[in-house]
Amino acid sequence: MNPALSVLFFSTLSGAGYGLMFWVALLALTGGARPDPLPLLVALLVALALVSIGLVSSLFHLGKPLRAWRAFSQWRTSWLSREGVAAVATYLPAALLAALLMLEYLDPTSFVFSARPALLVVTVCSALAICAMVTVACTAMIYASLTPIPAWRHRLVVPVYLLFALCTGGLLAVALSPADSIRIGSSAAMVLVALLFALLLTKWSYWRDIDRTSLPATPGAAVGLPQRTVSVFERPHTEPSYITREMAFVVARKHAALLRVIAVALFAVLPALCMLFAAWLGQMNGMPWHALAAASALAGAIVERWLFFAQARHMVTLYY
Repeated sequence: MNPALSVLFFSTLSGAGYGLMFWVALLALTGGARPDPLPLLVALLVALALVSIGLVSSLFHLGKPLRAWRAFSQWRTSWLSREGVAAVATYLPAALLAALLMLEYLDPTSFVFSARPALLVVTVCSALAICAMVTVACTAMIYASLTPIPAWRHRLVVPVYLLFALCTGGLLAVALSPADSIRIGSSAAMVLVALLFALLLTKWSYWRDIDRTSLPATPGAAVGLPQRTVSVFERPHTEPSYITREMAFVVARKHAALLRVIAVALFAVLPALCMLFAAWLGQMNGMPWHALAAASALAGAIVERWLFFAQARHMVTLYY
């Protein structure tokens, strides 16, 4: 498949934004808003900005962006529609949490985020964390539900999307936390390193599987002769078309292998090393390394997402 830049940035930025929302909700539930809720509020606003930028960028991939609203009407059968509904629904608990954090910041005596958070705080934070992960899962299911593309119709597509969201969002949460506000200690670093390691193993298993699995059909089956060996006598087209541009994109195997190594180094190895080094230095001296880890993970996610599209072969290529 031909990777579209709008979709690459949409899936990467929105995934990181939803992952950041998840961690902000978790930190708010576990005392991260005390004594200073401002860092969590800033992180939540950054997450909303990333999600909004990602959603807007996805409109450029549509043939008629002004009709994007119609996608919401097919939520019973379409994962794309479900993603849109979940994305819009996520704004509600995010806005409520932002209002609560603002109230806590303007009036510290309100004790909205006390040692035992109120039922409203628990409900809002839980709803935000769940909605964020559901939206990411719906995004992944848009591709995992496509039978004509075997590389996407894979059991690890959804876990990979969720792990990318958690890892990039978690690294952004750490990078946005000042040394004297949110306590990011060695335990948090170990959690993120473990998630990065799980992401590395899951993604490598996915690559191994698609390398070993060929298209579940033959050129003969594509033209209605499944028991015959078919060779190309004349191409079914005389010039490039939408199908050849979008569905028959090919990346050389040697380039794919190199890009995989680059992606793994950027989204897993370098961020893990940065987190471990930052934990050894301490929160104050480790802040630049946190920022480097987040930037590296986002860059690696873009490379991985490009490969995700470029290496996917549509069944229609058997005929074209």
